Amino acid sequence: MKARDIFSYSFSAIRLRKLRAGLTTLGVVIGIAAIVALLSVTQGLQNTITNQLETGLATDTLIVVPGRGFFSEGGTSIGGGFGVGGSDFKLFINDTEIINSLSLDIETSVAIIRKNVYLQSQEQSLVVTIRGVDFAKYAEIYHTTFVADKGTINLNPANDEIVIGKALHDPWENGTLLFNLGEELEIIWTNTTARPPENVSYTGRVTAVLQEIGGFGVGGPSDVGVYIPLEQAQHFFGTEECDTIIVKLKTSERDVINAVSEAITDAYGGEVSVVTSTAVLNIINRVFSVIQLFLAGIAAISLLVAGIGIMNIMIVSLIERTREIGILKALGMKNRTVLMIFLGESVIIGLIGAVLGIGAGWALANVVAVVFSEGGLFGGIASGQSAQISNGGLTIVPVLTPTVLVGALIFGVGVSVIFALYPAWRASKLKPVEALRYE
Repeated sequence: MKARDIFSYSFSAIRLRKLRAGLTTLGVVIGIAAIVALLSVTQGLQNTITNQLETGLATDTLIVVPGRGFFSEGGTSIGGGFGVGGSDFKLFINDTEIINSLSLDIETSVAIIRKNVYLQSQEQSLVVTIRGVDFAKYAEIYHTTFVADKGTINLNPANDEIVIGKALHDPWENGTLLFNLGEELEIIWTNTTARPPENVSYTGRVTAVLQEIGGFGVGGPSDVGVYIPLEQAQHFFGTEECDTIIVKLKTSERDVINAVSEAITDAYGGEVSVVTSTAVLNIINRVFSVIQLFLAGIAAISLLVAGIGIMNIMIVSLIERTREIGILKALGMKNRTVLMIFLGESVIIGLIGAVLGIGAGWALANVVAVVFSEGGLFGGIASGQSAQISNGGLTIVPVLTPTVLVGALIFGVGVSVIFALYPAWRASKLKPVEALRYE
């Protein structure tokens, strides 16, 4: 028989048993839908996080933090500053001069003092992370993001000037302002080194609101950032110690990044970690690859269950159609043709199930993305309450890659055919005389 005739006969056999074939196909649909939904949402989440990291991490900058990293990427240690290895090494503001002298490829560097404080106006009180920076150097390094949307960022600011992120000005984007341009804010910090601990404060004035940035703001400006002059931070917090030093390079070439990173690490005897944007992104991508593989494996279990169901249905169909097979073979049908008829049925079931599963999985992925994506940064912050500010929710856009699309089709059909091989082989080996005598 021709291939067209085989598939026509197989399709007719499926139509005669619509309910059974429909339930069998449903198993394939569920398995494929689970795989497509999980992988699409995971890929969308990966893209979202990667895009936000790329926004917050400039490719030509390095982030130097005290402490040994807990793992390395291309010779550059990642994750320092968490007390790994018991190190109590500290960075100081004048370390920028040491770093600047290490290589001709370093354009400039800026120290950052970071503390958690209360930011209080007449109506609002929020816990925020405040950063003391040199406005001129910070604007030079982040010239595309440390830009005022309202007001003016003075490169030689007075001690009472404050720059805030967009989300601290208009978090709900509906005209309801949290802190306004020109408003006087009280900054309250708890000095835990004093005995007893004491609250110290000073009043500053909002002179600029940054343009919307997006991203996580790792090292760089962020929508929830609060920035004060470095000298004021030194005086207010009573310290020369800094949490981070941002190093701007003259180029973003990988060889330069590795060479400068190694030079900085060696200069401090391995007591600092140098974080690069490429290292962070590579690590994120590797983690998500493992997550995708794990989720695909879990979803594939449901497809294997569907395959067992296909085998069961095919065996039942074989028993019911034993006399039919005997008649066909008595009329001269070859074993190979009988085998192809049963495999044709499995191919049709697998193909229909895979197509419907891809559609259902894509729809499910969009529903999951809508449910788990958060629309705002400060939902539930009531007027006059104190709240901890954190980076906001992520908007997940599911991504159905060609690899997932083609893989789902092949996997759905492949599982159907593999689990139908045994019943099809048994059908092809039936002897005509025994089949005709079967009741």
